[in-house]
This record gives sequence, C-alpha cells and structure tokens, in this order.
Amino acid sequence: MSDFDVYKASLEYHAKGRPGKLAVVPTKPTLTQRDLSLAYSPGVAEPCREIARQPNDAYKYTNKGNLVAVISNGTAILGIGNLGALASKPVMEGKGVLFKKFADIDVYDIEVKTENVEEFIAAVALLEPTFGGINLEDIKAPECFEIERRLKEMMNIPVFHDDQHGTAIISGAALMNAAELVGKKLEDMRIVINGAGAAGIACANFAIHLGMRAENVIMCDTKGVIQDQRTDLNEVKKPFARKTSWRTLEDALHGADVFYGLSAKGALKAEALKSMARDPIIFAMANPDPEVTPEEARAVRADAIIATGRSDYPNQVNNVLGFPFIFRGALDTRATAINEEMKVAASFALARLAKAEVPESVSRAYGGKRFKFGREYLIPKPFDPRVLYYVAPAVAKAAIETGVARVPMNVDEYRERLRVLTEPGRAVMSVAIHKAMEMRKRLALPDGADPRVLAVARQILRDGVAKPVLVGDGARIRDGMKGFPDNEYEVIDPKEPPRNDLLMVKFKERSGLFADKAELNSYSLAALMTDLGMVDGMLSAADRIYRETVPNVLRYVSRRSNTRRVVGMHIMVLKSRVVFFADTTLNINPTSEEMSDCARLCAEAVNALGIRPRVAFISFNNFGSSNHAEAEKVRAAYELFKTHNPGIDAIGELQADIALAPEEFRNILDAERWNEPANILVFPNLDAANAAFRLVRVTAEATALGPLLLGLKRPANVMPRGSTVQDAVSMAAVTLAMPALAGESGLLPRVQ
Repeated sequence: MSDFDVYKASLEYHAKGRPGKLAVVPTKPTLTQRDLSLAYSPGVAEPCREIARQPNDAYKYTNKGNLVAVISNGTAILGIGNLGALASKPVMEGKGVLFKKFADIDVYDIEVKTENVEEFIAAVALLEPTFGGINLEDIKAPECFEIERRLKEMMNIPVFHDDQHGTAIISGAALMNAAELVGKKLEDMRIVINGAGAAGIACANFAIHLGMRAENVIMCDTKGVIQDQRTDLNEVKKPFARKTSWRTLEDALHGADVFYGLSAKGALKAEALKSMARDPIIFAMANPDPEVTPEEARAVRADAIIATGRSDYPNQVNNVLGFPFIFRGALDTRATAINEEMKVAASFALARLAKAEVPESVSRAYGGKRFKFGREYLIPKPFDPRVLYYVAPAVAKAAIETGVARVPMNVDEYRERLRVLTEPGRAVMSVAIHKAMEMRKRLALPDGADPRVLAVARQILRDGVAKPVLVGDGARIRDGMKGFPDNEYEVIDPKEPPRNDLLMVKFKERSGLFADKAELNSYSLAALMTDLGMVDGMLSAADRIYRETVPNVLRYVSRRSNTRRVVGMHIMVLKSRVVFFADTTLNINPTSEEMSDCARLCAEAVNALGIRPRVAFISFNNFGSSNHAEAEKVRAAYELFKTHNPGIDAIGELQADIALAPEEFRNILDAERWNEPANILVFPNLDAANAAFRLVRVTAEATALGPLLLGLKRPANVMPRGSTVQDAVSMAAVTLAMPALAGESGLLPRVQ
C-alpha cells in the first residue's frame, strides 16, 4: 500500500460513521422508568452514601476497577513530534481501542493542554478518584521521567508511561530469547543503544535489571556516545556516561553483541554491523521505519537476529503485547503501583510463551503462516490470545509478592478465569477438563502422524488431560513427539496391531461385504480398541471430512443397549449463554421416539457438564396450533420424553425464539409453564438443526464445539474440519470424562 493509500484510508477510517474510535456504552438496563430511577435519581444516592462510608466500595459500585485514563499532552506523538494535545487525541483513542480489544479494559482518553510539568502533574493527580490506573503516553523526554516519578509518589493507583516501559518489557523478552538462541549470557554481553529518549533510557535500565552489567550498556544520542567527557548531559543521561574512547555509534558497535535502535530511520549504516560480535542481535525499533532494514542488515550479516517495530517483518516489538495485560493484572489485584518486579514478570512471561506451541488461531490471523520459536519468532504475536493468561497472572503474582496488591488472589484460579475468556469453550468444558486431569486416562488418536494430531497430543500432555495413544505410522509419530519422554505417550502402528483375540474377529464381523479384503487402518483400529476397552476413548482430531471418520466410529464402536440411534450434539458458546443443539449431524428425519431418545442423551450430557438441562422440542408452530404431521411428530416426542423423564424441565412443541426468550412472549407462554430460557434445543430434522447451528455460529459470533457423539457404549468423538488444537484438547477432556460425569449426574439412562 502506498503512502497516499494509507493517508486516504486512515482519514476515511477515522471519519466514517460516528467520528473517532470510541463510544460510551451503558452496562445496565435502561429500558424502563424504573431502570432510569435506579441508574440516576433517586436510586443512585444509595451507592454514593456507601462509597462515602467505605471508599473501597467504589470498586464494587462503579467502573473504577476496570477503568484506565490514557493521558497525553501531545509533545511526542509517535515518531512525528510535538503536535499538541488536541492532535494527540486519535492516538489516545487508538490506545483505548487496544486496551478494550486485548484485555477488556475501559478507557477514557484525556488530552491535557499544557507543556508545563507542574500544571500537567497537578491535572493528572486530581483524577485519582475516577480511575483504577493511569497510562501516560506521548510525552517528550526528559519531562516524562519527572512526570511519571512524581505522579507515582503522589498517587495510590498504578501510573505507567508506556513509551518508556512498554518497549523495554517487550524488547527485554525478545532479548532473553535471542541470547538463549545464540548461546550467550546477558551478563557477558555488550549492548549499544542508539536513542536516549524515554524508550532508550527505559530499555537501558531494564536490560541492566534483566542481568546485563551496567558498564556493558553503551548509549548514544544525536551527538554520539554518552561518555564521561561530555558536558552537555542532562540528569537522565548522566548515569549512562561511560569512561571510554568511543565517540561515535560506529566506534561503539565494534565487538558489540546487541544493537538497540530507538532513534530514527537510517540512523545506522549497514556497514557498521560488520564489526559486531558473532550472531549479532539487532533490534532496529524506530517507527514507522527502522534504523536499518532487515534486508540491509542481512546483506552484511547473514548470522544476525533481527527485530523491528513493524508488523511486516518477523519479531515485531509491539507494545500491545505489554500494557493491556500489565494493567489487567494490576487492576485485578487493585495494585497501588506497577513496580519493576511486575514489569520483569511480564517480560519473562512473554519470553516463556514464545517457546510454547503456537495455536492455529494465531496462524489463521496471520494468513496461515506457521510460527515456531527460533530466530524469526522470538516473541508472541499481538493476536495470540494466550498473552492474556500468561502475562496478567504473572503481573498479579509479582504484585502480591511485592506487597502492592490490595486484594488477595489465588493466581492459578485467576489464570484459569482469564483462560476461559480467551477460550470460550473452556468455561462449559471446565468440569470435564478437571475430571479428565484427575483420571489421566488413555485416549486413542487415529491418524497419529498427522501434524495437527501431533500438535493435539503434545498439548494434551502439556495440559495433563490424558495419556495419548497415537495410532498411525510409528516412525513419523516418534519423530513428531521428540522432546516428550516415551513413557508419557504410546504408539500403535496398524501394520503391527496389538495382540488381542477379539480384535480381528470383531473387525471382520463389522467390515461388511468385503470383510475378507478389509485391512485395518488407524481409524478402524482406534475404534475397535475403544470398543474392546483397550483404551478409554478415542478422538479423531485430524482435519478430515465426515465420511473418512464418523463411519468408522459408528461401525466399530458399539451403541449403548438402551439407545436407538447415536446422535450428534453441538455446544454453542455465545457471549451470554451456552445452548446445546441436536441432532446436528447424524439423523436426517428422526421419529418421535428417536427425538425423545435424543433429548434424554443430551440432558444426560448437559447435566454431566454441571449445567441443569432445560429441553425444548422445536417446531414451526406452538402447542398444537397445527395438525400437520411434522408438528404432531414433535408433540408426540415431547409427550414421550415427559412421561419417561419427569424430573427434567422440558417444553414442546414450540418455536425456537419462544423457547430461548420466554419473557418476551408472555402473551403466548405464561411464567408458570416456562419461566427460564431453554438450553437444549431438539430439532425435528437434520435440515433444521444443522442450518440453525451454522447460522448461529456465524451471525452470533458463537464458538461451536462438537459434535459430541452421544449413545455409544464407550466414548468416541470426531472433530470437524477447521477445529483448533485447543478445541480438540477440550473435546479430548470431555471424551474421557463424560462416562464418569454421566454416572454422577443423577439422570439414569432408560429405554423409552
């Protein structure tokens, strides 16, 4: 995209529709006169009185605990300089968008029209009652150092200048990982930092905090090396004045291990890199254009590890990896400050996450590109959802340990709560996940040499969900599982099936007309092992089409004796509720008896997941208003279900919107008959069920998990195409835990 295209597109983006990028949205109902009387006068007086009596109740009755002020005076806007407070507003709004997008933190942007340090400090300090934290932004050096220092002393909430610390924290994570890759220790390395502004000073201090020796940190500004003979240094630069004969940036780079650029485009000539030590680490972080481009650097140093601030190159040092999640941890502990230990914890968490296997959702966000820890992947990508539950808990833990947290917290439980936010299916699956982790059963994974199956197996082991039994080409599986001890997983090759007298007998019995020519494949073998109890369950996790997977499960895994048909149930995770749809996959036009049976199986499964089942039999009409055969089929299914399962809440036949929003249809449905929304929708045929779940998934931005195959004697499930590795891990937990959970559910299976 040309500069002109960016210019035009940016202006259109900011002006289109409602100008700007932020709006205030009510979080409580405002539909009735009663709502308004509670939101404002007279009802609002009560929380005011409570807060006056107990100031900490502001966190209980207002948005203070999730509200950050993004504040600037516009004296150092991005890389374009001092344009004034008003001109900084688009950037501050943008910062608010990032806070909300990545950590669900609300923001008011505040632009203060003064360059006077005292006036600015006074204005910000007076805002403490409103906010849970202060993010200072785009304030020029050296004033920014004094402003932050004094506000931290004056205020009892976190104050954080992201231009300084954000870059330091993210680049620090990349530096630690780069040093590991080249086999060097931080304390033995020498770093040259070009740029002595807010970010440069902060990066220098942070590198020392991470383990670099202070004498090995050489800083340059526009006049060259900051050394002890200079008489023009301000108070912030003086601590970095070194006793050295080096005078220019090029001098300082001789033998240096690391270059940090926090200056301007073209500030470093590629030729100067030739004199650096082996495997030089070059972080050219000037925005929007680096001091030296990766192409220029590699032309003279093929052994270099390179990072920039740009998204179109590998290893983008992007502050969005830091501030939303650092504030999330600080706000949730009601920390009084963001101290050095919290920053270091964030940096170590990012470095650790970069070494974890990257989920498919991240690859999809970057056009399908695969990422793996190495020279071109030192730090996580901004759209990696795991950053939230890696960084925020690390920050919270450091806040607690250093005594700045004001609320107690179990960090492991906090991490799980945040993980649920990024993996919606994990919330509904949590009961099964914890149960599976307790039991640590054996799970067969057919197509075991498939890259996605191997990724699922590795994640299952990391999460402690099960012991994977990988069924497929043994040599390729073992190669894909390098790094994991052999005793943590099993490999079974269909060419050498396990010795079991019944296995081949059952295989031939169920292979149909061509049994004499049939050969075991990984799917039929995994299904037979499941049926015979040789493993505790199976999950087809490869990206295969339906006809390659489900028929093997249905043919080789026995059906429960009290079940007419195996059914498929999808779990739809929406923003405000979870709804279960059935049968979405298997039965084209079920009978009334089969619909009733389907409802029972779904109710058992939902109850086993810790959710009270409420079943609705869906039709095109309500309660007998039509005598059409299809309506009568649904009506009969409901009557059968209620007769045989009187303890389960159910209603039928009725339309889907009434089942899900009964309070809106009191002219049709009285509260005594149905007072809460249904959470299980049993559809009259496959057309309706399949179309409904697909429409909801797309239009309501729901997460679809499943289908769960219900009605089998032993647990076996199949992941649909396009599923993520994390979805498969959740399904693995449900597959193994469901039998145990169903036994505890209190819903006894019965023939209808």
